[in-house]
Amino acid sequence: MIIDAHAHLVPPSLVEAIKSEAGRFPSVRITEEGGFAFCGKKPTRPVSKGLSDIPGRLKWMDDNGIDRQVVGGWLDIFGNELPVEEGVAWSRLYNAHLAAAAQAEPRFVPLACVPLQDGARAAEVLREAHAQGFRGTMIGTQPKGKGGVLDDPSLTPFWEAADKLEMGVFIHPVFESGDDRVHDYGMANAVGRITDMLITFSRLIYAGHVTRYSRAKIVAGIGGAALPYVVGRLRRNYSLDKSLGDPDAALAALYYDTIVQDPRTLRYLADMVGAERIMMGSDMPFPIGDLEPMKIVAETPFSDAERAAINGGLAQRLLGL
Repeated sequence: MIIDAHAHLVPPSLVEAIKSEAGRFPSVRITEEGGFAFCGKKPTRPVSKGLSDIPGRLKWMDDNGIDRQVVGGWLDIFGNELPVEEGVAWSRLYNAHLAAAAQAEPRFVPLACVPLQDGARAAEVLREAHAQGFRGTMIGTQPKGKGGVLDDPSLTPFWEAADKLEMGVFIHPVFESGDDRVHDYGMANAVGRITDMLITFSRLIYAGHVTRYSRAKIVAGIGGAALPYVVGRLRRNYSLDKSLGDPDAALAALYYDTIVQDPRTLRYLADMVGAERIMMGSDMPFPIGDLEPMKIVAETPFSDAERAAINGGLAQRLLGL
């Protein structure tokens, strides 16, 4: 089974439901261009055709020899800025339409959305999603908006629930990296998402979350960002303060995808963390991703067994497919 372990989906039915149930979400405004403004803040980009074009997605999967695709939502519209009860309702609505899309097209493996503005309610929604058949969740790096952190003590109930349920936790960078210097030259995608992930995971590592909640299958998208490259510095910092989490133990406990766009980098990632921790991914439908994800795996020196695991075996095992 060939599995793309990193993609995004906004079911067309979700957009229609948001429009028809607008009264349930007074803090959300839909723009004329098709974007969403949460709590009066700057509107998101419009929902692109690629996010909702299910026939086009299935054709792309066929063209690339992909049997199944793990789909989270679109980070821009997760709604973690919403008031808590509104955010809970928003996550449940998103999950209902992701589940329906997967039921209609079983090649999709959906990842639940959770309201990270409140750790206890996020845990509640995660438990509901698990009972509904979801095998994991996709969350953003900055809960509660710009500058939020995933090691916030208020999120402990969420991490405890993910660990107890042994859920996949796919952590994904957000568009706002927190550094205004990247908003030129396309660097928000090219660089900002890397620094965002690096900071997020460094905090989770040093806070001890990666090893403390090791039954949760925590996935570091975009090839772990810069983590494998800076592990020496992380290790050195740990040697100066042993109250911190151990970066080597954490890197050995995480899972990664192949979205690094260079076979030499992918080989280096495998050398640092083990090929058995890596899953093929595309970041479909975004152009900054890898829209020929089988190619980099084929071009990187791997054994046949390693290549089989990367192209689907690991994702199949982790998500119980």
